[in-house]
Formats: sequence, C-alpha cells, structure tokens
Amino acid sequence: MGAGVSTVRVEADQDSGVAVVTLDRPERLNAVDLEMVRELTGVWRALRFDDTVRAVVLTGSGERAFCTGIDRDVVVPQPSSPYMLDDPLLAIGPKANDLWKPVVAAVRGMACGGAFYLLGESEFVVADPTAEFFDPHTTYGMVSAFESMLMAARMPYGEAARMMLMGTAERISARRAHEIGLVSEVTEEGGALAAAVRCAAVVAGYPPQGVQGTVRALWAAKEAARAQAFAQAPHLVALGNLPAERQAELFGNRGRTEPRTR
Repeated sequence: MGAGVSTVRVEADQDSGVAVVTLDRPERLNAVDLEMVRELTGVWRALRFDDTVRAVVLTGSGERAFCTGIDRDVVVPQPSSPYMLDDPLLAIGPKANDLWKPVVAAVRGMACGGAFYLLGESEFVVADPTAEFFDPHTTYGMVSAFESMLMAARMPYGEAARMMLMGTAERISARRAHEIGLVSEVTEEGGALAAAVRCAAVVAGYPPQGVQGTVRALWAAKEAARAQAFAQAPHLVALGNLPAERQAELFGNRGRTEPRTR
C-alpha cells in the first residue's frame, strides 16, 4: 500500500473468518504517521469487499504500546480559519471508512492520545494487564477534542474528564479501565490478542448480515451525538491549542517523574 516499509500488517484466517490488523511501528510505539494513515484507510476499505473476513482484531506490534497517537514528527499544515481543521487521524478508523464488520481491539502497553480514534471505533476492548490509558494533550498545551468526545461515549463522564484533564500525570490501569467499562476483559499477561481472536472467531461464526446490522445499530445509537460534537471540534482546537513551537517546547521540557497509575 505504500512505497516504503509497510506500517500495517494484515493476517487473515479463512477458516475462522478473522483478520488480525496490526499497527507495525514498534520502534515508534506504533505512533501514526501519514503512511500509516494511508495504509489503515486502505485496509479498512479493502476489508469491506473481502467476504472471507467476517470479524477483525486490531492490535499493536511489540510489548510497549498499542498506539501512542500521531507521530510527533508529522507536520500537518493547517488553514488559518478556526472553523477548519485538517486532522489525518479522522480517517484511520473502520467506521470512518464505512466498514461495518465487528472490530475487537487487543491492547497491550500504552494506548494514548490519537489511539482513541481507533478504540472509539472498535466494538469492544480486550486488555493485557500491562495496558495503560491516558491522554497527554493538556500537558502540552493542546485541546483534546475528538479524543475526548470519543471516550466520553465509551466511559462515565467523570472518568473521561479526569483522564483527559490530568494529561500525563495519571494513567488508567487495565484493572481500572475494566471497572469503568472502557475495557470488557483483562486477560493474563500476554493473552489479550488470543482472547480478542477467540471473541472475534465466535462472532465470525454467526450469519454476517445479522452481525453487521447489529454493529450498525450500535453505532447509530450514538452517531447523532458524535456528529454534533465533532462539528464543534475544529474551532475548539484552533482556538485552544498553543502555537506548535510552544507545544514542542513543553514536550521537550517534559519531566521524567513517573505518572500515577490508578
């Protein structure tokens, strides 16, 4: 899908009907660059036409992170208007690409920032005990808009607000994520991917029309609210974000103190 090294791996098992989509930039903690945006978009859209795949598992390569959001080295030019925003991460999720096959996320290690675009468009999340969830935006002078909106639909408001506002000072453990409903299951260490595949295989064994209709119905239940919220995001980001150079300064001067995990 790209001219260079692939950033996304897809392994499909025709017997089970499950495809495993793996974010494959472990050296960058599976951070999303523009090539990964293109590849993910291509993967989701291709899976729409592959009737041998009836359910999908989304995971990250390596042990340290599921995904840490957009790569800090990515430069995305922005229009001057506060009402227009170019956000490449809006294109990386399955729902954004009209894929209505169920997607189960398997999280090991860190999931933060832009990772929530992917978790927010997954049906449910299975987590390794090492999974940690946080959002660094406010720490570095940025508005958490799309991420906050997606997570507010997946967890209690107070928990979403605390995670987004506390920035890098706190992380939500897999145990706490399970308690508040962000995660549906916490497995034994190293077992998240296998557990997610087991769930996906069960669902893939059902008649696909009923499964896909159910996925579409579940999304429809919150789609109107999400669309109204997303309409507010561009000018909130444009008005609230510090200039890029100031963000970079805060990021470069970040402390080395250990965040609190709860």
